Amino acid sequence: MLPQTIPDNINQLSYDTFTAQLLADYRMAVMSRAVSILGRKEVLTGKAKFGIFGDGKELAQIAWAKFFKPGDYRSGYYRDQTFMFASGLLTVPQFFAQLYADTNSTHEPMSSGRQMNGHYATRWVSDDGTWLPLAQLKNVSADMAPTAGQMPRALGLAYASKCFRNDEQLQQYTSLSTQGNEVCFATIGDASTSEGHFWETINAAGVLQIPLAVLVWDNGYGISVPKQYQTTKSSISQALAGMQQEYGATSGIDIYTVKGWDYMALVDTMDQAIKKCRATHTPCLIHVEEITQPQGHSTSGSHERYKGADRLEWEKKWDCIKIMKEWLLANAVASDDELNAIEQEATEEVKLAKQEAWQLYTTPIIQQVTDTTQLLEQLLLTSNIPHQALNQAITTLTTTRDPGYKDVLKAIRILQYNDAAKHNAQLNALVLQLKAEANNKYHTHLYNETAASALQVPIVPATYLADAQPINGYEVLNQYFDQLIASNPKVYAFGEDVGHIGDVNQGFAGLQEKHGSHRIFDTGIRETTIIGQGIGMAMRGLRPIAEIQYLDYLLYALQTLSDDVATLHYRTKGLQSCPLIVRTRGHRLEGIWHSGSPMGLIINALRGMYVCVPRNMTQAAGMYNTLLQSNDPGLVIECLNGYRLKEHVPTNLATYTVPLGVPEVLTTGNDVTVVSYGSTLRIVQDAAATLTQLGIQLEVIDVQTLLPFDLNHVILQSLTKTNRILIVDEDVPNGAAAYIYNQILEVQQGYKQLDVAARTLTAKAHRPPYGTDGDYSTKPNAEDVVEAVLEMMAE
Repeated sequence: MLPQTIPDNINQLSYDTFTAQLLADYRMAVMSRAVSILGRKEVLTGKAKFGIFGDGKELAQIAWAKFFKPGDYRSGYYRDQTFMFASGLLTVPQFFAQLYADTNSTHEPMSSGRQMNGHYATRWVSDDGTWLPLAQLKNVSADMAPTAGQMPRALGLAYASKCFRNDEQLQQYTSLSTQGNEVCFATIGDASTSEGHFWETINAAGVLQIPLAVLVWDNGYGISVPKQYQTTKSSISQALAGMQQEYGATSGIDIYTVKGWDYMALVDTMDQAIKKCRATHTPCLIHVEEITQPQGHSTSGSHERYKGADRLEWEKKWDCIKIMKEWLLANAVASDDELNAIEQEATEEVKLAKQEAWQLYTTPIIQQVTDTTQLLEQLLLTSNIPHQALNQAITTLTTTRDPGYKDVLKAIRILQYNDAAKHNAQLNALVLQLKAEANNKYHTHLYNETAASALQVPIVPATYLADAQPINGYEVLNQYFDQLIASNPKVYAFGEDVGHIGDVNQGFAGLQEKHGSHRIFDTGIRETTIIGQGIGMAMRGLRPIAEIQYLDYLLYALQTLSDDVATLHYRTKGLQSCPLIVRTRGHRLEGIWHSGSPMGLIINALRGMYVCVPRNMTQAAGMYNTLLQSNDPGLVIECLNGYRLKEHVPTNLATYTVPLGVPEVLTTGNDVTVVSYGSTLRIVQDAAATLTQLGIQLEVIDVQTLLPFDLNHVILQSLTKTNRILIVDEDVPNGAAAYIYNQILEVQQGYKQLDVAARTLTAKAHRPPYGTDGDYSTKPNAEDVVEAVLEMMAE
């Protein structure tokens, strides 16, 4: 059957305007399909490395784009090209520039060649780190490939609208929101709805009641696996039916189904769903069924391998563009000749745009090859480099099909295996130039490089009253958070047990009652979407502190932190920032659970975040202050066994800062440098007192942050004096201690200062068994430190 005919109320519109829009939409669909077809050819002919396209989803995405307004957000995945075209956020040359991995940000503004095709982003922060007027822009959060990875942050992007609508203190930030009227659209393939991230997000959205619209593109497969193996009842909308919001209910979601080939039904469904979602903040899921995939999953294989003849024939019959053409003809919107002309014109436009993108991409490379070849030919006449080696390099460069900068650099570096070439000033200059250009293209912006960098925050030392009485560590934090929430309306704190009881260690005790449940609140047990909630809020200019109750539980959210937060600034080359602060606690505690210190895992998974390991709560407060003045994301790990230890409260608690990447020397000594962090420092200090009685002076250094690590080489300065170093860490062997060892001995070249072998003292490879004796035997203790130092002194 064909889609419904033109509605009876068409007279309410100008017929000419209506038909013009229909034909423009048809042209857009044809153009996007041509992009997919030509894009695949570019991969198969070797001009691009990999391609993944949105063919078959054209009509659904054109319909969606009609309801995507300035201020809205997209948190999608790699098949939304038609939406990007229809929203005016992507041009065809830009699409092909990304396919070719063009690193010129003018040609490829989404990621500057850092992401494969289909991964989009819009600029949210200016070159100086300030937020753009997001309420006036159509916003696309930077895509990533892990399936359903876009869902957690979508929750936060939508939740921020609720904050802006309901919190009077946020009404002043009109550049960030228009009274919370923004919708976040999350797109996902049907098979990816099997991921836990999807279910956790949908459940949280139904509880929170936020303007999240989830669009599920259903083509019946997850690569080769049909949906009967993916989803209960073979339908995500039916599987979620129990979450359908009932009349008068305060939780739940709205669920809609529509066919991907039915143009008018798609427009009507989107209109109905998004109007309600925007007005009432009721989340919705639109299940777009019967989508085809004309070219299969990607260029890595053919769908003919796993789809039978009947399915392939069905997909041809129900191709959305074919159906729309039949519908336009049936309703006499245009003649067959007119539609054919539109198709030819759109296809030709795509071909020209592809050629334009290829020329823009290749012209500077060809020029570099030409310049390099001319240099080598000149060296044939003027240098003592063997002609055979030079001719071989020239031949390599001139015969390589579609060369890249890699081919130029590789040819010169191979040439420099020859001693004469190795010492040639012109070749050395060229290599340095190409490496510097590669560094700018590929190795910048892991962290913020503007004035909004955490490393640029001014240092404000703590000040104390001479007669101040010490208080419990958790009371220090309680006073700090009280002052912070009162002074900064953009700060929100949330997590399991954070609100009503003030977190399990009382850092927020009494503060929800004082500042309101909209500022400090409880969440469900859902670590991944706690982080996602924080990601989206931070992306929209708020300053969330998302709490993960214990360090062990961070593993639930590690994928989201690693793939999304830690890579965001890098994969957009600074277009987007996510100043999320993750607060957690861990380290020394008895028992297998809640006692973990998986620091090696964390610091290696979270390059792109700062990892702070304060030894006490006063240090933690200073680190929060530093992070809050920057656009960088950070993880702060408080010492679980330090909340009831006594500390003095600085008089400038709300303003003092701890510099990141700057270790602190806690005690000075000339015999052995001992490096540690967090709870283990107290053990080291106990050992230092014992060793002092034995005539040995330790220099005890607190690294303070693992990322960044000792930017000014403070530890190397100590090692230059003591010539001995011991690294004490309660992580497993070869965990964080191995990282610290590498940083000091290799990066800082501390090995040159050693009189005896450097040592690490770590926990055992297993988790601590329950009980005090198990802890003592499993993690480093003061006696272990003393024995290790005595052995080093005896060498």
